[in-house]
Amino acid sequence: MTTSLDPAASVPPAASSLDTAAARNLASTTKTPPQMQGISSRWLLKILPWVQVSAGTFRVNRRLTHTVGNGRVEFVSSGAQVRVIPAQLTELPALHGITDHELLTTLAGHCEQREYGPGDVIAALGRPVEEILLIAHGKIRKLGPAAYDEAAELGTLADGDFTGDDALAAPEPGTWPHTLKAVTRSTVLALPLARVRAVADVAPALRTHLEEVAAAARSAPARNKRGEADIALAAGHTGEPALPGTFAEYDLHPREYELSVAQTVLRVHTRVADLYSEPMDQVEEQLRLTIEALRERQEHELVNNREFGLLHNADLRQRIHTRTGPPTPEDLDELISRRRKTQYLLAHPRTIAAFGRQCSARGIYPQDTEIDGVRLRSWRGIPLLPCDKIPVTAAGTSSVLALRTGQENQGVVGLHQTGIPDEYEPSLNVRFMGINDKAVISYLVSAYYSAAVLVPDALGILEDVEI
Repeated sequence: MTTSLDPAASVPPAASSLDTAAARNLASTTKTPPQMQGISSRWLLKILPWVQVSAGTFRVNRRLTHTVGNGRVEFVSSGAQVRVIPAQLTELPALHGITDHELLTTLAGHCEQREYGPGDVIAALGRPVEEILLIAHGKIRKLGPAAYDEAAELGTLADGDFTGDDALAAPEPGTWPHTLKAVTRSTVLALPLARVRAVADVAPALRTHLEEVAAAARSAPARNKRGEADIALAAGHTGEPALPGTFAEYDLHPREYELSVAQTVLRVHTRVADLYSEPMDQVEEQLRLTIEALRERQEHELVNNREFGLLHNADLRQRIHTRTGPPTPEDLDELISRRRKTQYLLAHPRTIAAFGRQCSARGIYPQDTEIDGVRLRSWRGIPLLPCDKIPVTAAGTSSVLALRTGQENQGVVGLHQTGIPDEYEPSLNVRFMGINDKAVISYLVSAYYSAAVLVPDALGILEDVEI
């Protein structure tokens, strides 16, 4: 390797034209508006029909239903030991309304913890019901007799579900109407009916409560499958028989939804607004990006808010679990069959990918559908819309939502109020708050919204989906 010592050798040749670096100082750049990675498709905001709530509150009137309890039981664990929270026993319909904590603690203390492996039979069809089963953890399949040799799948029980509780108020011990078989490793707490009766023998309050529940069950009006009192009708008769009298009773305490709000204060220095607003208005661009963030938060709240979010407002009878873990075509079929006219399915993009893998493994290739010029995957003709606001747990599970929308369909609706002061977009306003002594302009940006489920079967959820 040789090195030249000639000074002239290191001098670059003279330029024959203007260098591009120098030319850029005199040229105008072609620029884009500020870009934002946090903008998603926001399909939920697009598909919801928005109802004008002029009074700020939306009331959902329904027929009176007679079901009580019917919730889910919660547990606490210490190491391998699992215990039911005593107050949670009131989620059992027969124990609903008991307020004596000492009595509930006594009943909870009689629960026996049992462990089952995949394939173990927990209860057999036709055997006497001798205990109430509380599922603390795991997945259990209900199997019943079918028209042919194989057993029919009647549903799945999972964390927080319970069964056998009907025997508490029954005059005679019944039999199991189905077989319970563990799908995964399961932890079950069993509350023997004999122990409950023994407690009732020494606790008059419990004995009286169970007697009242049994009497109410015998005198309760006939109900339809939704828990509403049947409307008495006569059909197919001839002659002049006496027709039944009836009426449709309304819920005396209907639910009311108040509009929620997402707000922020946008601040822009007057020097920026005055001197740097060409060719793009700095205030408008700041406002545009702020509104995009507010709309993202609005969709997040519509999914996750504990008061009105869809994940927390689905009826427990409209929540189902997957048969095995990943979302399969069979799982989505069961989900959409639980309501009339399912219009949309919403899932996290990773959940949609997991469903695609299950379809590919079965040699199934669902057709696409088009909404607003966008090609989307569908199942049974129902669009499967991506929504990254549906959470994915640390254990790698998520949920799939099935919706029927619109007031005319007794479905899910969005709530907002248009015509508010200083409105910038529907139900979103921008209000000037003044200029402080540091020459900073402030704008209050507010978005008002909520969501309502008009009838329980308008919304269903496939829970604990492994992705």
